[in-house]
This record gives sequence, C-alpha cells and structure tokens, in this order.
Amino acid sequence: MTSILTNTSAMSALETLRNINTTLSNTQDRVSSGYKVAQAKDNVAYWSISTTMNSDNKALNAASDALGVGAAKVDTAYAAMESAISAVNEIKAKLVTASEKSTDKGQIQLEIGKLQEQLSAIAQGASFSGENWMVSTNTEASVVDGFIREADGTVKVTTATFNVETYALFATIANNVGSGGILSAVMTIQLTSITTQGQIDTFMDTVETAISRMTDSAAALGALQIRVDLQDKYSAKLSDAIEAGVSRLVDADMEEESAKLSAIQTQQQLAIQSLSIANSSSQNLMTLFRQ
Repeated sequence: MTSILTNTSAMSALETLRNINTTLSNTQDRVSSGYKVAQAKDNVAYWSISTTMNSDNKALNAASDALGVGAAKVDTAYAAMESAISAVNEIKAKLVTASEKSTDKGQIQLEIGKLQEQLSAIAQGASFSGENWMVSTNTEASVVDGFIREADGTVKVTTATFNVETYALFATIANNVGSGGILSAVMTIQLTSITTQGQIDTFMDTVETAISRMTDSAAALGALQIRVDLQDKYSAKLSDAIEAGVSRLVDADMEEESAKLSAIQTQQQLAIQSLSIANSSSQNLMTLFRQ
C-alpha cells in the first residue's frame, strides 16, 4: 500500500542516512584526533586505564629528571673523592721523601701544607644544588630513582641512599680548614726539622688508613653511579613500554580508519540517493490521477 501521508521508505532511508552520518562523524573524529578512545564515553575501561597510566608515566618522567639531578650529585662527589685520593697520595710521596735524612723537612712541610689546603678546597667545592656529600654530618643522603604503583593502587617514590656520615671527607670546614671525617688525622700531619722517623712512620700509617677509607668511599660512589645509570636506562625503557601499551588501547589505526572513511563516504552517497528515490515515489502517485 502506498500512502500520501506516510512514506515508510523515506523514513527507513532517512534512519539509515542518520546512522551512516553518525558513523562517519565518529570516524572523522578518530582520523583528525588520532585516538579511537579520546573520551570516557568511547570506552570507559580503556579510557580509565590510559588516564591512570599516562599519569604514572608523567610521574616516572619526573622521577627520571630528578634522577638526573641525583646523578650530578653523585658525579660531583666522585670527582671530589678522586681528586682527594690523588692529593693524599702526593702527601704520602712527600712523607717517603722526608724519610731521607738529608732532606729539608721544613720545605717538605710547606708542600704538605698546600696539599692539606687543597684537600679542604676540594671538599668545599664538591657542592651541587646546595648539597655537599663531602662535608657533612648527616647519616645518609638519598637520590630519587623511580616511581612505582603497588598492586593495591598505592604509589611511592623510590630512592637510592649514600652513607654520608661514613664516607664524607670532612665533618665541617671552618675558615677554609676541614676537620673531622675521613681526613681528620691527615690534616694534623706536621713535619719539623726534629721530626723522627718513627713519627713519619706514624704519619704514613695515618695516610694509608685515610687512602683505604677514601677507596671504600669512592667504591660506594661508583656503585651508586652504576645504580643510577642502570635505573636511568630502565626508566627510559619502562616509559617507552607504558607509552606503547597505552597507544595500543587508545590510538586509532590510521590505515583502518582511512579505509572505513572511504567506505562510509560511499555508503553516505548511496543513502542520500536512496532517500531521494524514496521521496520521489510520492510524486509518482500524481501520474495515477492524470487524464
């Protein structure tokens, strides 16, 4: 039955066109934005996961930036420790020279005194961002090295620690002279013209003890450098993995969307033509009433 009041064919064609236009609009949005899940309404589960992981990834990147600051602190401390070991080795060499009876111990002391001043300068200059691990009485220092999310959803920042109290060259520096710490006894070495060989041997033992402790300190700093370097590489890989995982959830497949766009545009043209045909059927009724 054909009705002049209700055109069911046109209604059906119009509904089809509306659906096609909606699909076309969604596809165009995905093509223009690059996301298949841009809002919560697109896919609640994937949107929620991606939002959380993107937030965690930003925190991880911030931790990596902080790790860079920490690495600079460790490198600064290690450079100072290397220089201090070199200076103390020079003091050791001067003491060996002083063991020769014909040497002028007063002149040798002038050189040792300058090396002691250099040790204080080395430690005092080993500061980065206002923090000095070579002059401190703090129990330990820490370096931010990561950000993790526990299984229960709680988050925390992880750190690597360095025992400053044990490994610092000096506890304090006053009037450009260091005291306490690993080099406390080295700073008391004083040669005079009447210094005996027994006293020189005691000074040598003092220097050897200091070198041994500084070697341990340098080893601890070296181990921390390795930890920081490994964590930096791991953080970069982890960030890339998180980004790739989120991409699989929310990024649009541009090849697929392009193919869909072409197909839907063709469907739209056919739907428009179908609607036009359906609308023209009522006009065809007029031929029934022509004489």
